[in-house]
Amino acid sequence: MAKPKFPPVNGWDRHSIYAEILRQGMTLQELAKRAGITPRGVSHVWTRTARTAEKVISEFLETPAEELWPDRYRKQTSYRVSTSQMTRHARANSPSSSDQEAA
Repeated sequence: MAKPKFPPVNGWDRHSIYAEILRQGMTLQELAKRAGITPRGVSHVWTRTARTAEKVISEFLETPAEELWPDRYRKQTSYRVSTSQMTRHARANSPSSSDQEAA
């Protein structure tokens, strides 16, 4: 609907998320109905991971789910491996040419 004008200073918690939904004139039941999921499915979002409900709420609040529930979403880190490291590793695990000749 609309991005919150004043996001919580200390981060989002269950109460601040719910309060913002109500502040924007919506209920969890109505959100569930509009999204085509059960109201009970949306209520599970407070106690356990419920990706569908998290997505519905985050889209309604126009706030990323990672920001609303940071403990449920890992920060993406990328690992870069150079091709020279991969080549050395591959050579170390493959049989050497002298082993192949002996066989």
